[in-house]
Parts: sequence; C-alpha cells; structure tokens
Amino acid sequence: MTILVTGATGKAGRHVVAALLAEGRPVRALTRNPDTAALPSQVEVVEGDLTEPGSLREAVRGVTGVHLLTIGGDDYATLTTGPELVTLFAEAGVQRVALLWNGQVGPVEEAFAAGPVEWTRLEPTDFMGNTLHWLPQIEKGRVEEVFGDVPVAVVDEADVGAVAARVLIDGGHAGRSYTITGPVALTARDRLAAIAAVLGRPLEFAELGEAEARERWRAAGHGEELIEVLAAWQRTPHPATSVVGDLLGREPRSFEQWVSTTFADR
Repeated sequence: MTILVTGATGKAGRHVVAALLAEGRPVRALTRNPDTAALPSQVEVVEGDLTEPGSLREAVRGVTGVHLLTIGGDDYATLTTGPELVTLFAEAGVQRVALLWNGQVGPVEEAFAAGPVEWTRLEPTDFMGNTLHWLPQIEKGRVEEVFGDVPVAVVDEADVGAVAARVLIDGGHAGRSYTITGPVALTARDRLAAIAAVLGRPLEFAELGEAEARERWRAAGHGEELIEVLAAWQRTPHPATSVVGDLLGREPRSFEQWVSTTFADR
C-alpha cells in the first residue's frame, strides 16, 4: 500500500507526506536531490526526475497510488511526457493518481483522462503561503500588488495535502476534479488588512497596474507563456467551495488562522 509523492519537498508535497504518515501509510518520496530532502525518517526517499519518465521505473515499483505534479520542477516547465507516464504507471500496477494541476489543464491531465489509470484532478486556488512573497514589502509598510480587488478563496497548503491523501487512500474519486479552497474569498487588500491586524501596525496597499506586474514577472525570469497564465489566473475571481468540508468532514483553515500562526512572532 505504498504511496509515491512527487514534489515531496514542495509547498504542498510536504503536507501530502505528513497527511499520509498520519494515516499510517507507507510513503515513498521522489526528489531530484535526496540528500537535501529533509523528510521524516520513516519516508523512503528516492531520486528521480518527472521530466525523464525512465528514471521513475524503480520509484513506482510496488506503488498503489501516486501524488503527481503536472509541472517539471522549480522552473514550472509543463511536463510533455503525459502518455509515457500513463503507460509507466499502468505497467507498474498503480491504481490511482492524484493530479495536482498548475492552474490549467495540460498534456499530463489530458493523457491520464484518456488512459486506464484511475485519476482525480486537484485544483487548489492560490496557496496562503504564497503571501510570504510580500514579506520584504511588509517590512517597509507598503505592498504593491496587481488585481487588488479580485476575490480569491486562498487555501492552506495543509488542507491541499490532506485532500490529496484522502483521495489516494479512499479511492472512489475517479474522473473527478476538485477545486480546493479556503472558507471565504478575500481580496489582496483584505489579506493585507488581516496581516496588519496581527502585526498591530498599518500597512499600505498600492494597486499595481497589469503592465507593471508583467514587467516585474519578466524581471523575475518568467517566460511569456507563464506570464500569460499568471495574468489570466490573477484577474479571475476564485470563490470558495465545499470540497474540504465534503472530503475531510471539517472546515478549511481560514486565512486569519494562518496569519495568526505565521506572523505571530514578526
């Protein structure tokens, strides 16, 4: 009953590992750099690269479920090896796959939809942890952000990990897509106000124009294709869903709870 977690050292991956371990499930973690994975001792850490399916043959041996990223690493390159992965997983006897998307349905999702392996697509909204990229600006008292009035039900990465674990353990979710969110949609202005309340000092929000945002993303090294994805994603409202409550039997963690824990000592 071993479950393979790809991206196990990432924002959501570590929480998938933790949730599976809490359920007593054997976990195998795939990483490009096993020596620096820093995962719990009971996790079997193996080396592999999602952009090279051939390197995964040993990793999927004896595995019943896989938590699968649909991007190829820190550079966010979309995998183009979907059919090869489907064939590899099917030949290894993998029963089900939880597909963590990257904001759009791509070739990996399409390949699994057309293949024999049971799949479930996980579509989280923005992670609460992504708010931490504001820290340098928060320290200066002013945050510049694009689309400041677009409401998004940002989600705690731990809730994403718990949903992924539930899907992989229980089954019964074949062919479904789950939009995983927090309990309420908040604008960027709302989120900054929540942080200011915990810090006990005023923080200014400054609306960043889309053209300015695009230049900032280019300066960060993002390609034009990814910039288009980011712009389309961030200008679109993402309302709350009941997925966490339906699958986990509890309310998702709120942004205010996350802020209280994350910013309590700052």
